[in-house]
Amino acid sequence: MPLVAAGELVARAAVSRTAVAAFNVITLEHVEAVVAGAEVADAPVILQVSENAVKFRGGRLLPLANAASAAAEHASVPVALHLDHVQSDELLRQAAGAGFSSVMYDAARLPYAENLAATRAAADWAHAQGLWIEAELGEVGGKTGQPPLDAHAAGARTDPAEARAFVADSGVDALAVAVGSTHAMTTRTAALDHDLLKRLAAALDVPLVLHGSSGVPDDELRAAVAGGITKVNVGTALNIAMTGAIRDYLTAHPEAVDSRKYLTVGRAAMAETVTRIIRVLGTTG
Repeated sequence: MPLVAAGELVARAAVSRTAVAAFNVITLEHVEAVVAGAEVADAPVILQVSENAVKFRGGRLLPLANAASAAAEHASVPVALHLDHVQSDELLRQAAGAGFSSVMYDAARLPYAENLAATRAAADWAHAQGLWIEAELGEVGGKTGQPPLDAHAAGARTDPAEARAFVADSGVDALAVAVGSTHAMTTRTAALDHDLLKRLAAALDVPLVLHGSSGVPDDELRAAVAGGITKVNVGTALNIAMTGAIRDYLTAHPEAVDSRKYLTVGRAAMAETVTRIIRVLGTTG
């Protein structure tokens, strides 16, 4: 089926008090695995291309975006395409013509006033193009190029009153909140601040997004969804699954040189991870 709008998937999840899973993709194998895993779970899914992934692909957005669009055309479940963690205004402006229905504009590294001004400008542009826009307030941390972050440090968490003002003044459609998770975690040991999440959900009238979800245990994810999270971003968990499966295959088959052999097992491992996470979130077709 054709690509659907990410904002529609998130809105449906909010109504059903579930969360839509959004997976960051880097290679064609990632794209295929996410779609396959979502089909097994019989659930909608969001494919996310981050600015870091675009840099990895030589600064070119269209090859991976076009691959994702083609995969969605053949999927039996709804698939949306989202441009994630965009800091470059030049890249942001490529989204509208590349199949993306939504963007996450990331100015969270800036002081509050500068974050607000940059995000307001991005939101005005995005809405003029018919794009749904997500922003971040607080410090999730852990992205490539960022200094180490203690997710439990004072000031790292999203303040509900500040978040309410930020959403009203920026005009964004969704907000990624810092409640204890961190990007790029390779252990599932994150402990979320569910009391803070409850207060954020009460203070805001836009969908809440959880970044850094690879490091969050299943019971914490379920509690986060029950507490108001309606979009859950996952990236590192796919890379862990793929790398582990390929490493095991090459250890067992040291003579292997055909990349299709080990990429096949890597893709299958990622697809299983996608299905498991979607089922944890309670999302269905």
